Amino acid sequence: MPQVTYVAHGGARQTVDVPVGENVMRGALYNGIDGIVGECGGGLACATCHCYVEDGWAGKLAPPSEAELQMLESATCEVKPNSRLSCQIAMTAALDGLVVDLPEAQY
Repeated sequence: MPQVTYVAHGGARQTVDVPVGENVMRGALYNGIDGIVGECGGGLACATCHCYVEDGWAGKLAPPSEAELQMLESATCEVKPNSRLSCQIAMTAALDGLVVDLPEAQY
């Protein structure tokens, strides 16, 4: 099963298994990762699952949709070129080892 490492704003790292086909947001929620809220449940209706994809991984992800880019505009913390909504990142075997940094806050 592919793994994702979630890096908290303070630097603490947690690595968990996330099944192929599941999204990175649910991987965090199912494993009690602090820093991802997922208030809308992955419906692309909030930005409380904002994350920063670490260098080297962005090119392995499908590009963000226009709807995701628009929703990111409502993120609480700074939106950077590597910002993504974790609900929009579906796990694949090729993403095994993915590392995402979490912003300081989601609200």
